[in-house]
Amino acid sequence: MNMKSKLSTGVLTLAASLALFGSNAALAQTGEARVYNSNISLAEVEAAQKAWGEALVKISDDYQSGGLAKAKATASAVLDGAYGYKLGPVLFKPTLTVEPQTFRTTKEGALSYFVGGDANFPKDSGFALKGWKKVEVSNAAVHINGDVANTMGKVSMTDKNGKVTTVDKTWTFKKDDSGVIRIVLHHSSLPYTAN
Repeated sequence: MNMKSKLSTGVLTLAASLALFGSNAALAQTGEARVYNSNISLAEVEAAQKAWGEALVKISDDYQSGGLAKAKATASAVLDGAYGYKLGPVLFKPTLTVEPQTFRTTKEGALSYFVGGDANFPKDSGFALKGWKKVEVSNAAVHINGDVANTMGKVSMTDKNGKVTTVDKTWTFKKDDSGVIRIVLHHSSLPYTAN
């Protein structure tokens, strides 16, 4: 293969690779070179957290307006869009799970936690079906390192009766190859209270 053919092949391979990054990726023109930046920004992290809260409210609303089937379809779409189950196991420890099913590393386990109705997870009652109307995130700290961001703080959820439930929450977000922010770790627990 001559030098011109090698150069053409290399340019085509690079162009195909750049096309995979999608519209969410940060591409910048610098002189003659196009640069892909997969770093996560604080704004992207906060947008992903806000979207998670809005999705929880949407699942609750869909349950109220269309029953379990509608809520389950919405929850499944949320898991596909927000979580990284296609990247591998997600390290998900929901607030209200017990042994032997405390951890939900598969989409099926997470879906059951959010909407219940799965005989394989008989203790799940559907956390997202509890009439949530508002979610607020308050980060204690955010640590960003390249295409990965970790957050830790409080999430307060208000139900249809105005009751507020606050949980301690840790998330890890990873920007995937298409530039989409995915949750790859989600740990939630009720705050500790001394006797």
